[in-house]
Amino acid sequence: MYHVIAATTNPAKIKAISLAFDDVFGPGTYRIEDINVDSSVPQQPIGNTETRTGARQRVMAARQVRPEADFWVGVEAGIEDDMTFAWMVVEYQQIRGESRSASLMLPEKILDGIREGRELGHEMAYLTGIDNINQKEGAIGFFTDGILTRTSVYHQALILALVPVHHEIYKELNAR
Repeated sequence: MYHVIAATTNPAKIKAISLAFDDVFGPGTYRIEDINVDSSVPQQPIGNTETRTGARQRVMAARQVRPEADFWVGVEAGIEDDMTFAWMVVEYQQIRGESRSASLMLPEKILDGIREGRELGHEMAYLTGIDNINQKEGAIGFFTDGILTRTSVYHQALILALVPVHHEIYKELNAR
C-alpha cells in the first residue's frame, strides 16, 4: 500500500488527491496522510512562477517531514492576471510530475480585493456568505453552479501530474 503525503490540510485538495490516486492506482492501494507545511510563498501567490514554486516547496517540505513515504503531493492555488488556477506537483522516488489546472477568469470586484492584498478565499467567503468556501467548492464551484468544483478541476490536473510517475512508456521515453 502506497503512503501518500498530501502537503495540505485543505479538504478540497485532499479529496482531489484521493480521486486521482483512485483513478490511477485503484481504491485501497494507498493511504493519504495530510500534513501542514509551509509553501514559502505568500498566502495568495501571484503569478505562474510564484504559484508553481509554492507547490514545489510544499513537496520539498513534506519530504523532509515524512521521508519514508512513497508519494508527496503539493497543490498550490494562485492568481495570474485575472484568473485563478493551481499547480500540482507529485514526487515518487526521484521522479517528479507537474501539471497546471484549468483557469477561471475572476470578476473585477474580486480582483480588486486581491490587488488590495486579500486572498481569493476570503473575498469569496465575504461576497458569497459561504464560510471556508476555499475548503469546499471554491470560486470554481460557485461560478459554475457546481458543474465543476475546485476538487474536480484539481482532480484532472493531478491525474496529469501522475503520468510521469506511473505510465511505463512515458517513463521509458523520459529515460536518459
